[in-house]
Amino acid sequence: MEFTDLQIAFSAMGILLVLIALRLPVGFALFIVAVGGVAALKGWDVAAGMIRNEPFDFAAHWSFSAIPMFLLMGAVAHNSGISNSLFYAARCWFGGLPGGLAVATNFACAGFAAASGSSTATAAALGKISVPEMSKAGYDIGLSSGTVASAGTLGAMIPPSIAFVLYGIFAEVSISKLFIAGVLPGLLTAGIYALMIIARCKVNPSLGPPLEIKMSFMEKVIALKDVWPLLVLIVAIIGGLYGGLVTPTEAGAFGAFVAVVISFLQGRMNLRVLKDSVLEALAGTAKIFWVAIGAVMLTRFLAMAGAEDFLKDLVGSWAAEPLLLVLAASLIYIVLGMFLDPLGVLLLSLPLLLPMFEALDLNLIWFGVLVVKYIEIGLLTPPVGLNVYVIKSVVGPEVSLETIFKGVGWFLVCEVLVVLLLVFFPQISLFLPSMMQ
Repeated sequence: MEFTDLQIAFSAMGILLVLIALRLPVGFALFIVAVGGVAALKGWDVAAGMIRNEPFDFAAHWSFSAIPMFLLMGAVAHNSGISNSLFYAARCWFGGLPGGLAVATNFACAGFAAASGSSTATAAALGKISVPEMSKAGYDIGLSSGTVASAGTLGAMIPPSIAFVLYGIFAEVSISKLFIAGVLPGLLTAGIYALMIIARCKVNPSLGPPLEIKMSFMEKVIALKDVWPLLVLIVAIIGGLYGGLVTPTEAGAFGAFVAVVISFLQGRMNLRVLKDSVLEALAGTAKIFWVAIGAVMLTRFLAMAGAEDFLKDLVGSWAAEPLLLVLAASLIYIVLGMFLDPLGVLLLSLPLLLPMFEALDLNLIWFGVLVVKYIEIGLLTPPVGLNVYVIKSVVGPEVSLETIFKGVGWFLVCEVLVVLLLVFFPQISLFLPSMMQ
C-alpha cells in the first residue's frame, strides 16, 4: 500500500506525540521523527545528508552565541545569591498583603527574568526558595506552586529573552527592538497576576494568609540594598542595547561579564560558583540546541512532505483579514504548545505564519511579542507544560502534577486577558521600540 507524502507527514506527527507522551526527551523525539520521515520520503542517503549538514548549519549561526552567554549570566546571578536577595526584598514589601508571599514570588520572578532570559531557569531558581517559604506560612500548595510555575514564564518575555533571540533571527527583525518590546507586556502580565492573587486571597484568606511584617518604611528601603546587582545588570544590558553600544549578540557576553564582576565585588564569586555556573550554562545550551536542531530538521521534513502548503491552504481563507489571521495563529500556537517544546513550536510555526503576516503588512515586532506570549502559555498547558514539570521536580513526589496544573488555571485566565489586550492595543508592545533610533 502506497502512502502519500502528506499521509507520511501526519503519521510522523502522530509518532512524535506518542514519543513525547512516553517521556522521551523532546530533542531526541524530534530528531528521530525528522530523520525517519525524510528517509521514508527521499531515502536514507538524503536523510544522512541532512544529519551531516543541518546541525552544523544551525549551530554555526553567529547570533546563537548570545544563548550560552545569557544562560551563563543567569547561572552566575542565581549561584551568587541574587535570587535569594530578590525574594527577601519582595517579601519585605509585599508579604503583608493577602497572598503576599505569592505576590512577592511573582515580582521576584519578574526581576530575576531580567537576569536570566529563560523561563525554566527563573521557575527553578525562585521555586527552590519561595515554595518552602509559602508552605511554612500555610499557603495552599496549588497557589504556591502555580504562582512560581506561571510567574517563571516571565523569563521568556522580560528582556533579555532567549525566545526573542530565536524569533529575531528567523524573522529577520531587530532583536534589540524585540527586547524593548517585551518590557511593558512583561510588567503588565506580572501586574495582572498580582491583582488576581490578591483578589483570590482576599475572598479566601486560607489560600494565602498575609504575614505580619513589622518593618518601618526605611527598613523596607534598606532591604533593597542587596538588589543593586540586578539593577546594574538591567542598566548594563538594556542601556547598552538602547544606546546602541552593544549588539544583542554582544549583550549576552557583556551581561555575563558584568554578572561575574558583580559577584566578585560582592565576595560571592569563587571557583565553585564559576564552575557550577559554566556547567549549568553548558547543559542549558546543549538542551536548547538539541531541541532547536531537531525542530529545524522536522521543519525540513514537513516542507518536503508539502505540509506547509497544506496548512497554508487550510488557514488561507483566514489570512485575508488581520484579526482572523491572529485568531488562526492563536489556535495553532495553543494546540502546538500543548504537545511540543516551546522552541520546537517556535521553529515549526514561523515558516508558516511569517509570510502571512508579512503579506498583510502586519508589524513583526508586535507579532513577535504575541508569539512569545503564546510560548509562555504553552509552558503551562498540559500535557507538556515544561514549567509545571520544573516545579514538580522542586516540590517533590508529595505534590501531584494535577495539583500544580490546577494551580496554574487561574493564571491561564489572566493570560487570556493579557493576550486580548496585546491584540487590541498593539501600542503596549510597540510604544518603547518606537522611541528607539
